[in-house]
Amino acid sequence: MSESGDNALLAVGQIDKPFGIRGEVVVKPLTDSPERFHRLRAVRLGKQAETSRPATVDAVAVESKGVRIHLKGVDDRTAAEALRGEYLFVDGRHRARLKPGHQFVHEVVGLAVEDEHGVRHGVVKEVLKLPAQDVYVIAEGGREFMLPAVREFIREIDLEAGVLRIHLIDGIREG
Repeated sequence: MSESGDNALLAVGQIDKPFGIRGEVVVKPLTDSPERFHRLRAVRLGKQAETSRPATVDAVAVESKGVRIHLKGVDDRTAAEALRGEYLFVDGRHRARLKPGHQFVHEVVGLAVEDEHGVRHGVVKEVLKLPAQDVYVIAEGGREFMLPAVREFIREIDLEAGVLRIHLIDGIREG
């Protein structure tokens, strides 16, 4: 994100798919507390923060399978389908506060990945939120490998340098 402070936009969810025929969408939360969607009214919507547009949240239902929302002006399945893959952004004033040593998903995605010896191993493509722990999907050339986000593998997340420093063990990059 090129902006900082209260003007910086933060992705809090990604539209996964339409739900029903009245324009509702299922949102994959990018937050540890999906209940925060109940407080959302004004958001920005888009594939990237820089090109996002304003949107108004009309209704929210937080369920075990995800979050269902209805956006003002999205009134049928076709309109909802067109939003697939777009992100919901909030500005810095509405972002959750993290504990020290924790990062937002959008801060980790795109980081260069290096081992302790400075050898580059691709970039963080995605962060999977799994029950036991988060898992980083790392794209390296034309392939991917997954790395659990635990101290055994993650040595440092240096947001200033744009680098995730890792410890690799034998076999972790094998498919």
